[in-house]
Amino acid sequence: MQSSCLACPKKKNKGQMNMAYLPVLIYLLLISFCKCDDQLTQVNRLISPSGKLVSKSGVFALGFFSPATSNQSLFLGIWYNNIPERTYVWVANRDNPITTPSSAMLAISNSSDLVLSDSKGRTVWTTMANVTGGDGAYAVLLDSGNLVLRLSNNATIWQSFDHPTDTILSNMKILLRYKEQVGMRLVAWKGLDDPTTGDFSCSGDPSSDLQVFVWHGTKPYYRSIVLDSVWVSGKAYGSSTSFMYQTYVNTQDEFYVIYTTSDGSPYMRIMLDYTGTFRLLSWNVNSSSWAIYSQRPAAIGDCDPYGSCGPFGYCDFTSVIPRCQCPDGFEPNGSNSSSGCRRKQQLRCGEGNHFMTMPGMKLPDKFFYVQDRSFEEGAAECSRNCSCTAYAYTNLTITGSPGTTASQSRCLLWVGELVDMARNNLGDNLYLRLADSPGMPTFYPCGDK
Repeated sequence: MQSSCLACPKKKNKGQMNMAYLPVLIYLLLISFCKCDDQLTQVNRLISPSGKLVSKSGVFALGFFSPATSNQSLFLGIWYNNIPERTYVWVANRDNPITTPSSAMLAISNSSDLVLSDSKGRTVWTTMANVTGGDGAYAVLLDSGNLVLRLSNNATIWQSFDHPTDTILSNMKILLRYKEQVGMRLVAWKGLDDPTTGDFSCSGDPSSDLQVFVWHGTKPYYRSIVLDSVWVSGKAYGSSTSFMYQTYVNTQDEFYVIYTTSDGSPYMRIMLDYTGTFRLLSWNVNSSSWAIYSQRPAAIGDCDPYGSCGPFGYCDFTSVIPRCQCPDGFEPNGSNSSSGCRRKQQLRCGEGNHFMTMPGMKLPDKFFYVQDRSFEEGAAECSRNCSCTAYAYTNLTITGSPGTTASQSRCLLWVGELVDMARNNLGDNLYLRLADSPGMPTFYPCGDK
């Protein structure tokens, strides 16, 4: 393949050649023998529309593209290079497109930054690595889909994996929290062919390390199950022959998720699309299309989106068609349970109550996390508090340094209404507080009186 990333100087006529031009000749010989299809240096320029970088094994390409709906807007992006369906996984200047497609240029500046500019010299996007004395910096597009900016000593100073747009690729570390701050945020495209910032985004819960949200603007649209607050935990998605493994890692300083694929797996990716749907996709060679392994919300129009069943209602995925249900001891607020549920008998502080077990539940949102409690202690703490409406307890095995494990308990308490519950037979036991019916003996959890 002829290199598309070098702007080669013109050769002199033979009669003009002398010893003064020997360094130039050596330079020309060097660039004629080197391949830089996957690299960009401070000498090279990537110029639209035909120039592109291709990763070493041809998996990904970096270049310029225009969406089908607007051929006057030019974006710099990364896509799968060797599949027929153009699939973008990263966009640099998504909210600042170039409107003069013939003059876009990507270069490495003297300050070792990647800089995307137009014909007027206007910078439309830059890495802002803020490195001094970085002569010899270069960028390389890896077969993982990661665009990496490195110094001459190969130290990485910037990478696209740290700045995702709407897609997660294998071995990409998605930082959900760093110290006390929310980490990365995936942001969907505005539309099917519009890569500008959309209405939906995904990030960790700003109030805890135990769940992940898809947001519609500033409002929750979908919430994950409550995660294990452990050092390392994981789950596999896919088939027996190919799968993507999800690993959550929670340390004192950071909380992140990383996805890895099994050897021999087809291309797999996770994306947040413009409808707010979080999808795990795998490339099907036979059909030359992306197959959906899983998606959340499960389907548009069902009761999976956040709070669809109202206060105290839950989405029942054990039914043939998922639908809103009320727990025992509750009845619909209106003509159906999608408006939420109300108690048949109100709680009265100081009078006997009991706790009903609801198995296989996606636990509600807005919980209080209590550490270092036994099951009996957590149940007793909820029983003593008249405002406590439910609790859940999990005893976890956590992985630390290689070959070591330890136990850790997770006790969650809820006060007031319960919101965004579901039953799927894969969840936790939720202990819901109910008033004692007349004639029913008073039950105190775990013997607490």
